[in-house]
Amino acid sequence: MAVTTDTIKIGISACLLGQPVRFNGGHKASQLCMDVLSQHFEFIALCPEQAIGLGTPRQPIRLVGDPQRPRAQGTVDRELDVSEALSAYGQQAAAKLHDICGYILMQKSPSCGMERVKVYQDNGHPAEGRGRGLFAAALMRARPDLPVEEDGRLNDPVLRENFITRVFAYAEWQRLQRIGLTRKALITFHARYKYQLMATSRVQYQLLGRAVAHSADTPLQEFAPRYFGQLMAALKQPASRGSHSNVLQHISGYLKHALSSQEKQELQHLIQQYRLGVVPLVVPITLIKHHFRRHQDAYIEQQAYLQPHPEKLGLRNAL
Repeated sequence: MAVTTDTIKIGISACLLGQPVRFNGGHKASQLCMDVLSQHFEFIALCPEQAIGLGTPRQPIRLVGDPQRPRAQGTVDRELDVSEALSAYGQQAAAKLHDICGYILMQKSPSCGMERVKVYQDNGHPAEGRGRGLFAAALMRARPDLPVEEDGRLNDPVLRENFITRVFAYAEWQRLQRIGLTRKALITFHARYKYQLMATSRVQYQLLGRAVAHSADTPLQEFAPRYFGQLMAALKQPASRGSHSNVLQHISGYLKHALSSQEKQELQHLIQQYRLGVVPLVVPITLIKHHFRRHQDAYIEQQAYLQPHPEKLGLRNAL
């Protein structure tokens, strides 16, 4: 159940680390990123607007036009158009930061906003639809499997736990790529993430299970990236209390011959208490891990679900 201790790099909007790079010379320091996540990850800070040559302080830019294909223009000088520059830098960053395992973006930013960024019409009024920051859009197009999240959404404990889980899964896959991915290693990796996948998407759990089982006739270099893309897309869907409870029931089934009647009743009670929202996920998980320390099972021991990220982060205390 161990989580890799290798240093994991995450890209981040520089303003979130307190760097005074915003248009007004200010910042948007995130205490979560600076005080908590920085203890577990190495942050690679970028400010796309500074990187393309805009000074600080500077006139603000905003998204203008079609929300599906907006342009980034100055709010004072409409002749200032940095659309191509931001998109090009997003592609460059995606290629240059090949070893990052996630990215945290500044919300609502015309360069870094992941979603719901305000777009304006030519007459100055907001458009009906919302857009995506141009740097963020280019980065996500170039690295579709990369876990990406906004700082504001990370305040939601479910989204925060989901993002960090995906970061560690991505890091584990990258490690396999570095040492040389084999078909056996892919099968082992999939088995390790079986219950995490079940918790987020029962459909993809079944589809990917069948795909791996019948992958022998497909060249590994063709199958592996397709498999990983589908896995990361499936893991992006946050697990619900119901799906977590279902996984807990499946895992507890491995203990049915090891526990006493009273122990089984206690475990089932805690799973039900979690399902009803009375206790957080960490409570039944802790009891399950306690039982498996007494009654070891090699298959369960490898499951990422029971420890997908460092325990010190306490991410499941609020789920």
